[in-house]
Amino acid sequence: MSKVRITQVKSTIDRPEKQKLTIKALGLGKLNRSVEKENSDAIAGMIRKVSHLVKVEEI
Repeated sequence: MSKVRITQVKSTIDRPEKQKLTIKALGLGKLNRSVEKENSDAIAGMIRKVSHLVKVEEI
């Protein structure tokens, strides 16, 4: 599996609760915070849900 670096670039203020929970489940929560995750189907689905709030880079 490849790894991806996920960086939060937009705030979750005024976003639906599901998007806030998805950001928290990815290990984010503050602007410009980054995490590295294995690129699995579950992670890809979470990224798709909040793609407008994060930046994703292949590692």
